[in-house]
Amino acid sequence: MPSHLILPDPPHSEAELLQRAHQLAGQRLDTLATQLGLPVPPDLKRDKGWIGTLLELHLGASAGSKAEQDFAHLGIELKTIPVDALGKPLETTFVCVAPLTGNSGVTWETSHVRHKLARVLWIPVEGERTIPLAERRAGAPLIWQPDADEEQQLRADWEELMDMIVLGQVERITARHGAWLQIRPKAANNRALTEAIGEHGETIMTLPRGFYLKKSFTSALLARHFLL
Repeated sequence: MPSHLILPDPPHSEAELLQRAHQLAGQRLDTLATQLGLPVPPDLKRDKGWIGTLLELHLGASAGSKAEQDFAHLGIELKTIPVDALGKPLETTFVCVAPLTGNSGVTWETSHVRHKLARVLWIPVEGERTIPLAERRAGAPLIWQPDADEEQQLRADWEELMDMIVLGQVERITARHGAWLQIRPKAANNRALTEAIGEHGETIMTLPRGFYLKKSFTSALLARHFLL
């Protein structure tokens, strides 16, 4: 990242953050990149997080390390979401890495998933492959936090998935488990293995896993708020 970048200070309030996000709406990604002196990659194959990073920089995000929320001082996480021409999500949304060991005593209340989803700034971005990356535009932002029903379902999914991890069934988890949350392998390649608990309590090596929000959840969320 160029060292001469002049980046905005972190926003002082949620209202200021939302105002900045509204200013990005409708703008092309190459325009936003040029304003910061950043090159636009030809595609996202090697730069999967590029759009998120670009918008974080414009919005003044503080969390370099992803353990905390992007706007930790406001308790808000930024999630960009690629959408099609109808505003429907094109892929699942990564939430955080799934812990495969050391889970005794972990509860939903203290979980990373709940922390990351406590309050989210969603920014839809044009994601259709027919549109060159440089020409894709950011959409209207939305700040969301789970209501009681959403929290209950997310919790149920999390508990189901974490029970499987703790009981040594990590290898049996498929994308079908969980109504809204799922666990999937998250690794650059098949050599990046990590420790997990096996079926008989032994240590096994497996691919790292991540928690993701299913498209059925984010699709309903966007439709409700943007009246699609």
